[in-house]
Amino acid sequence: MAIEIELKAHVKDDIQNIEALKSLLLKKAEYLWAFEKEDTYYFPLSPSDIPRSGVRLRGESKTFSDGTVKKTAYVTYKTKEVRDGIEVNDEKEFEVCSSQYRPVMIFDEFLKMAGLNPGFTKHKRGWAFSKNEINAELLEVEKLGWFLELEIVLDDVEKDTIIIEEKKKLLMDFLSELGIEKDAIESRYYSEMLKELVNG
Repeated sequence: MAIEIELKAHVKDDIQNIEALKSLLLKKAEYLWAFEKEDTYYFPLSPSDIPRSGVRLRGESKTFSDGTVKKTAYVTYKTKEVRDGIEVNDEKEFEVCSSQYRPVMIFDEFLKMAGLNPGFTKHKRGWAFSKNEINAELLEVEKLGWFLELEIVLDDVEKDTIIIEEKKKLLMDFLSELGIEKDAIESRYYSEMLKELVNG
């Protein structure tokens, strides 16, 4: 179990700006890998104890600097909360398999048999970086555009409000260091934005 403190900010959708921000991240943080993530969210047909955010099944592909590729499937569910535009989520996640995408299909069948239906999908691609305890991703979300995500993951035992506030400040300081204004922060979840697109 982990507490995930995360902010996401809109990034201007022009290639020059994306490349400039990527170069800045390469200077200020350690490059990890390029990635693609395909998420499917499942929701119960009737009320249950499953969080409102549903269950996420993710197929993820990471391409490292040496050209090697790692494919993994994860199952995640979260209790979500937004404080001042920053997400503070109680996250539970486990790996389904680490070598191929077939387990995604098998687990998809299992979730459907358990009474969950796929609600929507989300596709992300971009680059991952790390600076001390901050995980950073510069990414494009299909249909929504480009974002910068900054995240710190705490153990469940570190749930103390003071610690959470300190970590939120670290994220805000790094955002500022990268030249991104506070008003670029997006407080809505991607799922909300995608639903708004569908519903017009």
